[in-house]
Amino acid sequence: MSTLGRRFGVLVGFLFLLVGWNVTVQGEESGYHVLKTFAVGGEGGWDYLTMDSAARRLYISRATRVQVLDVEKGTVVGEIPNTSGVHGIAIAPKLDRGYTSNGRDGTVTVFDLKTLKELERIKVGQGPDAILFDPASGRVFTFNGRGQDATAIDAATGKVAGTVKLGGKPEAGVSDEQGTIYVNIENKNEIIAFDAKDLTVKHHWPVAPGTEPAGLAIDRSSRRLFATCHNQKMVILDADSGKVIDTPTIGKGTDACVFDPASSLAFSSNGDGTLTLVHEDAPDKFSVVANVPTRAGARTMALDSETHNILLATAKAQATPATGKGGGGRRSFVPGSFVILVVGK
Repeated sequence: MSTLGRRFGVLVGFLFLLVGWNVTVQGEESGYHVLKTFAVGGEGGWDYLTMDSAARRLYISRATRVQVLDVEKGTVVGEIPNTSGVHGIAIAPKLDRGYTSNGRDGTVTVFDLKTLKELERIKVGQGPDAILFDPASGRVFTFNGRGQDATAIDAATGKVAGTVKLGGKPEAGVSDEQGTIYVNIENKNEIIAFDAKDLTVKHHWPVAPGTEPAGLAIDRSSRRLFATCHNQKMVILDADSGKVIDTPTIGKGTDACVFDPASSLAFSSNGDGTLTLVHEDAPDKFSVVANVPTRAGARTMALDSETHNILLATAKAQATPATGKGGGGRRSFVPGSFVILVVGK
């Protein structure tokens, strides 16, 4: 190797070291770091996590079942079986009911929050993915990937109230709890807003310069939406006008976004092993606080509103993981290595 080549190699190595040091320092300065790790194990992939902060339980989708974790003890306290292709879990504490979106058979399992026993099974659209409970309308909404629509269910009776045609593949959804539901449309690079009661689409808002929006969160106080996109953008929009306000940079391979009103922080969990923290300095001003190191593959998460910790899921990747879109596609993992990471101050 020439002298010039050796100097170039030293420079590149120094730059990589500097970047790694900067990520660590950012995490330390924010005060956020991995507080603990729960070794959950078990077979099967995973998708959405849902936290019941009052009951201190974390619901984890695991392909054919839902694992229920006691977050104080770090132990699995039960399972909801026979949820084929489960993606998400929604809870309605006042009704003492939970709901799972079973992607493979196009159903929702209704279960008792205390006993975890199945109460009934409801037929919805094709390929239900994300799911949420909207307390304002008293409805559960499934966002159906293959059907490109949303199904509304009366949470109290279990009756299907109607369907919303979305015209694209829905990803995560949120409610403003004032009558409007928002959902990312991944293949159209937009957010759709629809009425939670009459089920009519009110707006189509582009997320450009973001592409392939995945995670979605809302600040209900300042009326701000946070859409995390696969081109490493968190697109922040006005929830009333759809105006794009800011587009801070996030890590690679995002699949979830949450907002914590107590800290005014929006979090993006990224498959590259970082957790991006974006602070809402003012309704129209945002700044990246940190990219906290987590673990590779930790791209889905939930917020514990009691402790304000973030819980993330991942497992140890095989030696040659498959690549996917945005650096966070499907991978092959070591059996039994599934863990939940708890990140906080």
